[in-house]
Amino acid sequence: MDIHYSSEERAFRDDVRAWLAASLPADLRAKTIGYQPFTKDELRRWHHILAQQGWVAPAWPREWGGTGWNVVRRYIFEEECGYAGAPPLPPFGVVMCAPVLLEFGTDAQKQRFLPRIYRGDDFWCQGYSEPGSGSDLASLSTRAKRDGDHYVVDGQKTWTTQAHMADWMFCLVRTDTGAPSRQEGISFLLIEMASPGISVRPLRLMDGGREVNEVFFDGVRVPVGNRVHDEGKGWTVAKFLLGYERMNTARIGTSKRELMQLKKLALRETKAGKPLLQETRFRDRVTRVEAELMALEITNLRFVDQLRGGRAPGAEVSMLKIVGTEIQQTLTELMMQAAGPRAQLVAPIDDDPALDRYVAALAPRYCNYRKTTIYAGSNEIQRNIIAKHVLQL
Repeated sequence: MDIHYSSEERAFRDDVRAWLAASLPADLRAKTIGYQPFTKDELRRWHHILAQQGWVAPAWPREWGGTGWNVVRRYIFEEECGYAGAPPLPPFGVVMCAPVLLEFGTDAQKQRFLPRIYRGDDFWCQGYSEPGSGSDLASLSTRAKRDGDHYVVDGQKTWTTQAHMADWMFCLVRTDTGAPSRQEGISFLLIEMASPGISVRPLRLMDGGREVNEVFFDGVRVPVGNRVHDEGKGWTVAKFLLGYERMNTARIGTSKRELMQLKKLALRETKAGKPLLQETRFRDRVTRVEAELMALEITNLRFVDQLRGGRAPGAEVSMLKIVGTEIQQTLTELMMQAAGPRAQLVAPIDDDPALDRYVAALAPRYCNYRKTTIYAGSNEIQRNIIAKHVLQL
């Protein structure tokens, strides 16, 4: 097993860093580093910059605009974007729906949707979770009844990220209530969000933001041509898609950048005394999370080497999700501690407005990051997967 980059891969990393330094707009980077929310237009602006460079969909086949990079180069690119502070593009179109279409879609579906996803013409959201059907997704009850050339969809989805911005949703629906198992009888539909009968209601989060939504379907007509794969085989599609989602939750580059920000914040001298990073107990916690991040990076590189050798990682990929998200949460906790009273800032403390703006965003971010150990399959579920399929307990 080789977890080191070759000279060619190091040169590629340097090229990516140079391009990001020259092409990443300063205002977008500042919003990323300052934990400020992005508008749809801002996300689309960065999407267009990547698309013009030909780097918006590195994992796609060349004939659809992919880069032709191997798995190592794709990994390097993703981590360098996180380290540089590039806006995180919504994954639902490029990273999630597109691979499904490439694997299971018809030629007509590919021709219709993939170019628009590549250009950033359409924003997508994911219609999976329902009230009472989150981690136990197979219990979903949103119904799609066949009516000639259409399905009629009734039901509700919840925690739907960016549904208020989305033009389309890929959605799991139950098309056969009499199937012998809950995983059977589920189908995968592409639903236009402007369709009559769809209503979106925001869910205000602990951080005060509007990121997730409830989506209601009341007699929504969806063409049968918008079904991906066979009727009743949506669970196969969902499992395929979740593998892509969990491989992108470690976010090592982002955590490395935020660890540097944490150290910078904790090294700041305060009016109360010496910098917090000189306190033994706090320094020990920072050292521990840095060691865990280094171990996670090595583990991720092991998986990358497996992919480089043609072996797809199995259930053990859940380790990346568990450790990566727990590191992300720990970093938010340590940043809150380093900021102290500033993290609840309601008025400037001194003559450093840039610092005031930064630390004022830490408390909302801390609240927001409670979700990381839940989405893409809760960490409790991930541990069960490892126990059953890797440790075989």
